[in-house]
Amino acid sequence: MEYGIIGLIILIANIYAVIKILQSAASTGAKILWILGILIFPVVGFIVWLLAGPKGSGQLA
Repeated sequence: MEYGIIGLIILIANIYAVIKILQSAASTGAKILWILGILIFPVVGFIVWLLAGPKGSGQLA
C-alpha cells in the first residue's frame, strides 16, 4: 500500500513538472529534453528539474 501512495505522489509531481515545462519560455528543444528526462528517470529527473529546470514564462500571475 505504501508503494502505491509513493508512486501516486511521484506521478502527480511529474505531471506538475511537465505542465510547468510546457508553460516555460524555454526553447522547444529544451522542453523536449526536460520532458524526456522526467519520463525516463521519474524521481531523479524531477529532482534535477526542480534544481535546474526552465523557470516560469516570465509573466506575473
